[in-house]
Amino acid sequence: MKNILITGGAGFIGSHVVRLFVNKYPDYHIVNLDKLTYAGNLANLRDIEDRPNYTFVRADICDFDMMRRIIEEHRIDGIIHLAAESHVDRSILDPFTFARTNVMGTLSLLQAAKIYWESLPEGYEGKLFYHISTDEVYGALELTDPEGIESPFTTTASSSEHHLAFGRKFFLETTKYNPHSPYSASKASSDHFVRAYHDTYGMPTLVTNCSNNYGPYQFPEKLIPLFINNIRKGKPLPVYGKGENVRDWLFVEDHARAIDLIFHKGKPAETYNIGGFNEWKNIDLIRVVIRTVDRLLGNPEGHSERLITYVTDRKGHDMRYAIDSRKLQAELGWEPSLQFEEGIEKTVRWYLDNQEWIDNITSGDYEKYYDRMYGDR
Repeated sequence: MKNILITGGAGFIGSHVVRLFVNKYPDYHIVNLDKLTYAGNLANLRDIEDRPNYTFVRADICDFDMMRRIIEEHRIDGIIHLAAESHVDRSILDPFTFARTNVMGTLSLLQAAKIYWESLPEGYEGKLFYHISTDEVYGALELTDPEGIESPFTTTASSSEHHLAFGRKFFLETTKYNPHSPYSASKASSDHFVRAYHDTYGMPTLVTNCSNNYGPYQFPEKLIPLFINNIRKGKPLPVYGKGENVRDWLFVEDHARAIDLIFHKGKPAETYNIGGFNEWKNIDLIRVVIRTVDRLLGNPEGHSERLITYVTDRKGHDMRYAIDSRKLQAELGWEPSLQFEEGIEKTVRWYLDNQEWIDNITSGDYEKYYDRMYGDR
C-alpha cells in the first residue's frame, strides 16, 4: 500500500489526476487535500468519492501544523502538489494571495514532509515530492526565431520533429526563468523552493512545467469553458488585444497520464516539460471553439462570430508560450494521445452535456454548500 497525498485534487487538473490514481491503483490510498476555494469542486469527483482507497480532507496548505498532522496521520509516502492559485488576471488584482498560497503553501508542505520523512527509520527512501508548475515561469517567446523563420500554426497535435523543423524557439527544461506576472513569479519561487529542498536536505523531488490545459471540469473563468458557456447563452466573447497571443494546448487527460508516468518513472531532482506541440493563436482557437459549439447546438455556421468582442489587452500579456517535450518523450515514452480537433470536440460535448455543473459553478451555490458542510474557509 502506498499512501499518496494529492493537493488541489478537487480542482481542474487535480481531479483528473485523483480519478486516474484511484481507478488505476486500487492498492494505493489516495488522500485528496483541497481548501475548496472557488476553483475547487467535489462534484468533479462524484464518480469515485465512495471508493475504499480514497479519502478527502479539506485543509489549507498554508496551515503548517495541519499539514504535519495529515502527512503523519496518513503515513504519506508521496506528494503530488497541484494546489495553487492559477489565474493571471486574479494575480494582477491580488498578488498577496498568490504569494501566500503558491510560495508559503508549498514551503509549508515541503517542511511538513521533511520533518515526517526524516523521522522514519528509512528516511527518504521510497519517498517523493512532485511539484506541478507552469510554462509561464520561463517568460515569453517571440513569434519567430532570430532568423525570421516562422512556421504555420499547427491545427493538429503534430509530432515534435515536424513542429520543430520550422526553427521556432521552445521552452526547454534548461531555459532561464523570467516570469512576467505575479502568478508566474509565485510559481517560479515555489519551483526554486522545491529544488532547494533536494539540494539542501536530500529530499527526492520532481518538478514539471506544463503548457495550457483544456478539457472537462475546468473552472469557467478560463478561456475555453468561458467561451463555450457564453456562446450557449449568446453573451460576448471577450478577446484580449487582437487575439494574436499564442499558446500551446494540451488535453488535460494527457497531462494526467504524464503526471502518473513521471511520478512512477521520473528521475528525482529532474525537471520535465509537458506540452502538446500544438500552438494556436487565441483568435484562431476561439474560431474553432465557435464553429464546434455552433455545429453541436444546430446553429448556422458562423452564427456566433458576431459575439467576438475585442477588449483592452491584459497587463504584461506574454506573446507566446511553447513547450519542448522531447526530453519526456525520449526518456519516458510519453506523447499526447489526442488530435486537437478531437480534444476540442470531446471538451465542447462535455460542457454542453453538463450544463447543470457549469450553472452551479457560475451561481456560486457549490461554495455555500461546502461552507455549510465543512465550515467557513
